[in-house]
Amino acid sequence: MTTEKAFRDREVLSEAHSRGTVATLGAFFRLSGPGWLQSAITLGGGSLGGALYLGVIGGSSMLWLQLVAIVIGVIMLSAISYVTLSTGRRPYGAINEFVNPVLGASWITATILANMIFILPQFSLCFDVLDKNFGMVGDDPTITSKIVVSAVIGLLAFGIVVLSFKPGFASRLFDALLKLIVGAIVICFVLAVVFLARNGKINGWEVLQGFIPDFSQWWNPSPGLADKVSGLDESAKSFWNQALVERQQSVMISTTATAVGINMTFLLPYSMLARGWDKPFRGLARWDLMTGMAIPFIVVTSCIVLASANAFHAKIDSEFQSDDWNVVQQSRLFSGTESMIAKRMLEADPNSLTPPSSDGEEVDTKQWQSQQVAKYIAKMNLDERIVASALVKPNTEALAKTLQPVLGNWSNAVFGLGVLGMGFSTIIILMLINGYAVAEIFNRYQSNRLRIFGAGAACVVGFCWFWIWTGDSKTYLVIVASSFAAILLPIAYFTFMALMNNRDLLGDEKPTGIRMSIWNVLMGVGVIGALLQSVASISTKIDSPDGPYVIGGVVTFVILAVVGFSARPRRDTN
Repeated sequence: MTTEKAFRDREVLSEAHSRGTVATLGAFFRLSGPGWLQSAITLGGGSLGGALYLGVIGGSSMLWLQLVAIVIGVIMLSAISYVTLSTGRRPYGAINEFVNPVLGASWITATILANMIFILPQFSLCFDVLDKNFGMVGDDPTITSKIVVSAVIGLLAFGIVVLSFKPGFASRLFDALLKLIVGAIVICFVLAVVFLARNGKINGWEVLQGFIPDFSQWWNPSPGLADKVSGLDESAKSFWNQALVERQQSVMISTTATAVGINMTFLLPYSMLARGWDKPFRGLARWDLMTGMAIPFIVVTSCIVLASANAFHAKIDSEFQSDDWNVVQQSRLFSGTESMIAKRMLEADPNSLTPPSSDGEEVDTKQWQSQQVAKYIAKMNLDERIVASALVKPNTEALAKTLQPVLGNWSNAVFGLGVLGMGFSTIIILMLINGYAVAEIFNRYQSNRLRIFGAGAACVVGFCWFWIWTGDSKTYLVIVASSFAAILLPIAYFTFMALMNNRDLLGDEKPTGIRMSIWNVLMGVGVIGALLQSVASISTKIDSPDGPYVIGGVVTFVILAVVGFSARPRRDTN
């Protein structure tokens, strides 16, 4: 963004303000951009997966979770934008100078790590949609098809990112493309829910109730499943209650974590500075976050939750209801519930899955045990089967098929287009963030070459998803990234809260009196919320094989952060 373009934008804002509210809102929409970038990254595979499973396990009763998460995120991002636009300082240098260089280094390192890891599932998601929803790959995808499709996705995304680094027409084209993608995502998912509502499959009153926060869901199963559990015998009630609560806690953590991630706190200030925004743009920045990020996020994720709830919440297919164990094995739910029901069987009878003596005949133990689980399911009452099915995470193909009675032959296309837009737009933004971060590390923020190099590095990593994002490697990368991000997000929030209260940095632009108190209360809620999420996320990993490494990482980081406060450059206070 050139200085000349920024000057023209200031003139547009000034003229719009003089003409009244309508003209101002029109100028805001025309000049908006960074909020749409935030929307493009938050509406990704993580949001899709979280919203899908919220609908399965909570129905519409957990709609409030995403609303609370994004409101907290908007508050913190608004504080970040205020500090950045008021000072014109790049946050990385400001954190190092005014707060803590360890926090600054950790912030930018966590951003790059998150970009490199979370771009992998976005490539995987796009490939799966093209394969399963649009049938563009074939019945049996080969490594060659994965290479070709991934290369096309990567090159298209890389080309769009390069446009954003170019001033003038190319940058405006990038903005238009991004708004088009986000708009298409919103339209696709809203269209799906409109069809459901017209067919009387959505209860408006229940939807409104779902937006009322219910923090007891951290300890108790959602109402629809709690009713099913209450009718079971004591042993079954205890087992399934614990299983549901543990899974519910996990999905609540992952859902709030994907609303605003550590790399989003990096993207916002740098995307604004790249456009030449400064103090006069503070009102536009807040408007941009609300209309470009918060509203699309709430609309899209709520629609996904409602579609998923309609399809899966407290519902099972006819095969899973059968009394014939052979039919039960044909259910799409069988593989997803098999391990949990096997655990239930072993709790009741430790020998229930021990194969009988074979008298010299070779027995396929795994197949025999699978049959025993299917026979056990065939004898379970209907409520217990419904409860067990809530632990199965649906994929996008399954959800698209359930919309077929409503959308007909368009179900795959409508839902698939929305999911493809989510994955592809997130790839674009992760590459964009990586470009900014790499250029900043080398203290050459204006270097398009370094930005393009950083974006290209993320693109190459994403292209390799079919080698990296598999099996144990996939699990390990998720643990590393989520643990690191969970630790750093509250630190990032605290850091920007500290910057907001720093008079040396803000000078006369530092809020005072009641205005500062309001900011601190709102930001304090954000910091506490992120901290609780961080503690909950880390606590779930303590008992895992990687627990000692997670705890060791936390302790090491805390020690370095404490040392970092004494490593700040000394400032002359005279």
